[in-house]
Amino acid sequence: MTPSFEVYHDGDISPAPLEGAEVAVLGYGSQGRAQALNLRDGGVSVTVGLRPGSASRGLAAQDGFAAVEPAAAVAGASFVAVLVPDEVQGEFFERDVVPNLQAGAVVVFAHGGPVHFGDVALPDGADVVLVAPMGPGRLLREYYTEGRGLNAKAAVAQDATGRAWPRALAYARALGCGRAGVIATTFAEEAKLDLFSEQAVLCGGVPALAEAAFETLVEAGYPPALAYIECVREIKYIADLIFEHGVDGMRRRISSTALYGGATRGRRVIGPEAEKALREILEAVEDGSFTAEMKKRWPGREEFLNAVRNDRLEAARDEFEKIIRRAESE
Repeated sequence: MTPSFEVYHDGDISPAPLEGAEVAVLGYGSQGRAQALNLRDGGVSVTVGLRPGSASRGLAAQDGFAAVEPAAAVAGASFVAVLVPDEVQGEFFERDVVPNLQAGAVVVFAHGGPVHFGDVALPDGADVVLVAPMGPGRLLREYYTEGRGLNAKAAVAQDATGRAWPRALAYARALGCGRAGVIATTFAEEAKLDLFSEQAVLCGGVPALAEAAFETLVEAGYPPALAYIECVREIKYIADLIFEHGVDGMRRRISSTALYGGATRGRRVIGPEAEKALREILEAVEDGSFTAEMKKRWPGREEFLNAVRNDRLEAARDEFEKIIRRAESE
């Protein structure tokens, strides 16, 4: 069987492209912090680039980084990791990165969307690569400190120096991702797969299904805290089984009642209407209409979070946590 993609591990990757290099990590959120710390722990020289009023400056200082303005960080670096939020990358890149890039520098993105969908214009004379850890920054950091690694996807959008691919692999290796495996892909493929999986399953489908099931139980008169446990909290246990053993392996490890009920009722929830919606979601990702919609309608992170918050669900979670803490203290 011919593999559908190539995977690289530490033994396949030379660390040489990062030897003596200065890396500018722009942004200090979940990915920025994890990547900066992992790189530094691996002996790489790191400068964190943050605006003077950034709320992340205090955390960076606690971690031992003296943050500088993004433009200054870029000017002194041969590797530039752009880890600011996707929705601001276009303006940020044009203003702070492009005018200050060293000749022959490599720009590293953690998501292919801004480049693939045209928010970011490729700068002349620079390598442009993708190193996308397949999980949140918290796990990237946690796995690294445990001696493990998180898988990553890597790609090249522009090879100005002839060294873009080994540089991308070396960067992924320095993050610890070569321990688990670095998967070769393209910016377009990563962008579309990532957006679709987020919307259809990970951050869209699963939470929406959990909320709907929770509301169904509460409306039927069941205690909200118990509905929260059954429909939200227990997702972790099944997700862990799927992660470790696959879908079939999960089914082999649950009760006969859960197996029969899940297999015979699951397709009532995810039926033809849901399958049609999934196809429509994929089409909107592929043709760029989702990205265009977000640009037009995005109100800002806090405003959007407040708009989508389910207060009854969060109150049930708070009640559950209080009950557990009280029981543990007795």
